Amino acid sequence: MGPLDSYLPYLLNRAGARIATAFGEEVRPLGASLQMWRVLAALRERDGRRMGDLSFTTSIEVSTLTRLVDQMEKKGLVDRRDDPADARVVLLHVTADGKRLTRRIVPIAERYEKVALKGFAPVEAQVLRAALRRLYANMDELYD
Repeated sequence: MGPLDSYLPYLLNRAGARIATAFGEEVRPLGASLQMWRVLAALRERDGRRMGDLSFTTSIEVSTLTRLVDQMEKKGLVDRRDDPADARVVLLHVTADGKRLTRRIVPIAERYEKVALKGFAPVEAQVLRAALRRLYANMDELYD
């Protein structure tokens, strides 16, 4: 293996950690965290998700997500509701307060993406996103 600064997992972690740390510090005064933002963003895309779907979408392990959703429910950001189609299933819905918080965080998230992609041509940003999705999917091989 070559120098650390050419090792892909190191580079990915370094970039992700830098963004996550700064973003987390910026949303903390709003009463949020990076993981809360992931949940709110997923519910913004599609409200009324199952916990398993939310875990997959947010890359937050189910037991961690359950504790996080408990906190978010206490803060009045989300509600758990029974699925009318299947009483055994619980769906997570964003509340009016959760929507307000989401609206406050969206511009912050958009600014972080703009800063992170500064100097990238639109096609480069598109290629980067596709490459990262593919890289993530490739890691499934380690769990087979």
